[in-house]
Amino acid sequence: MLDSNDLLTQGLAFRKRRSSLAAKHKKRRQRDTSADMPRYHAEDLMKSNSLTLLGNVSSDTISSLIPRFSELAKSAKKKTAVLAVCGETLAKKLKAAAADLDQFEVAQAADAEKKFSALKSGDTFVLVVGATGKDNLASDAKLAAQLGSPALLLCDGQKAGFEAIKKCLDQAQTCLAQASCYPFASMLFGVRLAKSEENALNASFMINGESPVFFFDDDKATAESFAHAVDLDNIRGRLLDAPELPMAPALFQLELNSKARKAKQRIVLAEGLEDRILKATDVLLKGEIADIILLGKTDEIQKKAQSLGLDISKATIIDPANSEKFADYANTYYELRKKKGVTEEDAKKTMLDATVFGTMMVKKGDADGMVSGAVNTTAHTIRPALQFVKTKPGFSVVSSCFLMCLKDRVLVFGDCAVNPNPTAEQLAEIAVTTAQTAMAFGIEPRVAMISYSSGNSGKGPDVDLVIEATKLAKEKDPSLLIDGPLQYDAAIDPIVAKTKMPNSAVAGKATVFIFPSLTTGNTAYKAVQRACDCIAIGPVLQGLNKPVNDLSRGCLVPDIVNTVAITAIQAANEK
Repeated sequence: MLDSNDLLTQGLAFRKRRSSLAAKHKKRRQRDTSADMPRYHAEDLMKSNSLTLLGNVSSDTISSLIPRFSELAKSAKKKTAVLAVCGETLAKKLKAAAADLDQFEVAQAADAEKKFSALKSGDTFVLVVGATGKDNLASDAKLAAQLGSPALLLCDGQKAGFEAIKKCLDQAQTCLAQASCYPFASMLFGVRLAKSEENALNASFMINGESPVFFFDDDKATAESFAHAVDLDNIRGRLLDAPELPMAPALFQLELNSKARKAKQRIVLAEGLEDRILKATDVLLKGEIADIILLGKTDEIQKKAQSLGLDISKATIIDPANSEKFADYANTYYELRKKKGVTEEDAKKTMLDATVFGTMMVKKGDADGMVSGAVNTTAHTIRPALQFVKTKPGFSVVSSCFLMCLKDRVLVFGDCAVNPNPTAEQLAEIAVTTAQTAMAFGIEPRVAMISYSSGNSGKGPDVDLVIEATKLAKEKDPSLLIDGPLQYDAAIDPIVAKTKMPNSAVAGKATVFIFPSLTTGNTAYKAVQRACDCIAIGPVLQGLNKPVNDLSRGCLVPDIVNTVAITAIQAANEK
């Protein structure tokens, strides 16, 4: 079961709260009900373009629903595709039912995300069918959460009474909550309840028109019974007619790799002898995510890779000391830094440092981007970039952000690695640049300027700084959706936002979080990363003429792969 801290730090952007009329649920409602169900806000559940069917109904029931949703999609001028992530027997029945549809795919759980991503587009509605059955509810719910696809909970009422059905729904929806899976609606088949009992069930499981319960007398959804049981306008409007659900983190990472693969950039890794770098190189080359240049002694790198059982044969290995470009690089460094007191001999010694050499490769156009920091400090990685790669025109500060891959969405945190105490002008620039970074990676920027107070509730120099920074950011980019000061809970939680900032277009649904200092930013990203067991990609450096990115010294191989992919995408965007 998710605890309230988990939900808070994940920043689930949709609202769904459990409520019950039964006495046994009163205590649950009196405590923090955020621990019971994920929360959603309806304005973001629009145009989801997908639905995952799960539950304990027969294959005939599921098959009967396919043409019904296809008809709904057609009414919205969309194609329909079915993705069957289930056993062979059910898949065969589904294929027969989907004979008139545009696409039909069978997938295993391991490749479901890839196939789902390929099927899903603006004009295609994807119906995902899980393994179904009571024993598979948890795994199907997890699949739906990973895909970012709303779940349609199907239940065989077996002519049971009100209390039995209510208990069944309660258990099933709790299972969905544990997987952070959004329950779009529930359908009960083979039940005959009084209208008052149907209303009571909807009062228990539906709030503000979300997650309604629909009732079928029979065990099949015919065109007539579907139209009778289901509020078609409600379902069509919520499912097909209006912004895209946030991209699921797994799909976000697939999209990163896909974009990087298309860009095909040359990325230099300065710490070529480090085990994690070599393992990441093996992954990157096999996935054709980027062309990799490793810095270090050729024989030592090859020997280390061989001892680890890695194939890095497609990588270019350069020993800075023996490079044909060494003299040119050292001379360029000397010319750029001689006014700072650097001598020609100093320049040669400095250029022996792999991080400096790799940064100069980027400066001279011999590499498209650089990644370092698995062994070196952030300061060591960034310093050469500040010295001679320099900031973009119109930018006065280099900053950083982290792409926080939570269970159901990706948020952007900045600045978490570079600027200890930014001025209002710098904070405004960080907000604008981080929003641009978010947009470059497919995340719609809704920027929250974080403080210890929301709106006009607090006073003091720290609050004044954020107020001024928010004002300046709006002047820099009038089109930017930004608000501040906002407390973190008001920025992330729609329920809190309605109380603290009811008129804010950002509060409760922020995607970009700008922290007022390095202390708050770095602490926040690490707290969320550890408490939620989420993937934090970064720090992604912003504001440089060409991409140079830093790794955490505690980074893992997937972190390096992600950072290289991001660097490649940044490099392609600069061209």
